[in-house]
Amino acid sequence: MTTGDFLRATLAKPTREAPEGLRAVYLRPVAIRGETLTAWTWRYARRDEQKNLSPTESTAEIRRLAGSIFQHMDAEKKGLGASLRFNRRGEANLAFHKARTQSPEPDHQHDRRKVSLVDPHLPCWRALGLTADHGQILPSAQDKWRQIVKFTEVIDALLRRQPLPAGAKIADMGSGKGYLTFALHALLAARGLSPQIVGIEQRPELVALCESVARQCGCHGLTFKEGGIAGWDGGPLDLLMALHACDTATDDAIAAGIRAGASIMVLAPCCHRQVRRSMDSAHPALAPLLRHGIFMERQAEMVTDALRALLLEREGYRCQVFEFISPEHTAKNVMITAVRDTAGRHSAAGTDAEITALKQQFGLTRHALEDRLTSPCADPIAADDNP
Repeated sequence: MTTGDFLRATLAKPTREAPEGLRAVYLRPVAIRGETLTAWTWRYARRDEQKNLSPTESTAEIRRLAGSIFQHMDAEKKGLGASLRFNRRGEANLAFHKARTQSPEPDHQHDRRKVSLVDPHLPCWRALGLTADHGQILPSAQDKWRQIVKFTEVIDALLRRQPLPAGAKIADMGSGKGYLTFALHALLAARGLSPQIVGIEQRPELVALCESVARQCGCHGLTFKEGGIAGWDGGPLDLLMALHACDTATDDAIAAGIRAGASIMVLAPCCHRQVRRSMDSAHPALAPLLRHGIFMERQAEMVTDALRALLLEREGYRCQVFEFISPEHTAKNVMITAVRDTAGRHSAAGTDAEITALKQQFGLTRHALEDRLTSPCADPIAADDNP
């Protein structure tokens, strides 16, 4: 396979001989240290794999794959396209055609501009076991990296509407292994904000790991402390995040953020046991929704998070609830964002009426967040579960 005017190629329609999960392979020219190679991207159901091959290696690989692993191959060079099709008997049909669209000049840069707002070459990712020596995302870390990318996109969109001050004070409640804590620090540091971020985590081994990585990688203003969420008294906050804090630990975090005056909260709830244990249908039409366990579980999640959003609105926040990332990559895929509403557009009385009606509809007498806002130490904290 020669390079020349080559722009791109795609191998698709995998046969039964294809490795499990392999969907397609994409090729493009790439320049590395003055040499033109072909960049191969292997697209699996839940990950991508990349490698760069010489023209000779690429030609050999195409011969191995075309017809046996993939039935279709499409390629383009300037002004000309080609389609190679194999039938079930392995017979090939090659057709040429004019390029369907006006193709741009090929981008030969190896380090193409990434959509990601976080640089995968940062040393913290290598230290945390997500990347190899040269910033390549490890196959085992593809799902986690997608979460990191999506998380930074969410934060970036929030900060466009509600900018943080320089030296912003931030807490990550239940920081776990710190992936998203480091991502937030990197995003804000790149904006010159010099944030002061503390990760709160109950497991001492994870605190020690994250502290070591932060010091080793020169992450100024980023610290990790051992402790729980309930009763946190670390002072005023500009932003609070609690991602996958288990069950009512999410409610502890929301209450802590409200008490600390956080202007932004980013929450990814985990399990919803408290509401599920006490939920009952006061309306006969809802009985079928609660008869089966899986329906009960999903309904409990919706009711729990709907009440959280309403209670945040009552406290003066504008809320959005959305799918954080595709459930293909993680089952914990709901995110709640809350931004303090300085214009005061929500009616507390109207929100209280909605809260009361929703609770009555599902036979609830209490919600953990209501208890936290009334009495911060109403119940002991559930274990943090942020991976």
